[in-house]
Amino acid sequence: MSSLYQKTNDVFISFRGEDTRRNFISHLYSSLSQASIKTYIDTNMQKGDTLWPKLCQAIHNSDIALIVFSKNYAFSKWCLKELVKILKCRKSEGLVVIPVFYKVDPSCIKTQSGCYSKAFSKHEKDLLQKSDNEYVHKKLSKWKTALAEAANISGWDSSNSDYK
Repeated sequence: MSSLYQKTNDVFISFRGEDTRRNFISHLYSSLSQASIKTYIDTNMQKGDTLWPKLCQAIHNSDIALIVFSKNYAFSKWCLKELVKILKCRKSEGLVVIPVFYKVDPSCIKTQSGCYSKAFSKHEKDLLQKSDNEYVHKKLSKWKTALAEAANISGWDSSNSDYK
């Protein structure tokens, strides 16, 4: 299916900065750049850019999306919003999606257990303070469905590698 967007990035990386930016992501980004693979991460944003439209454009403009699931990934509403957008582009535009399970068990993501369960309890509490029950249920359901879908895509698990 053709896209209205011109592909300007080879790879878009979705990640939780506090978990991975200064270790795994910095090494991954450097390695991809050295291999002349044009990679988009949020540090590519210009001062004054409106965040969500720029991220959507970057996702659409990419051939591949790497989703780096980490311990705190699901605590970020931005990460979950990116995840939903990435999976929509996978269906509508053929975006290649590769999940990376960085120091987190893929089953925790599929079932939203462990730290992912805690993240959803926090989101539910925070969202209920601002919105009605139906809206909160729909939002959480969309995020949980996206996590389960992404976790079922064949990817890379750091526990099965030498990189720790």
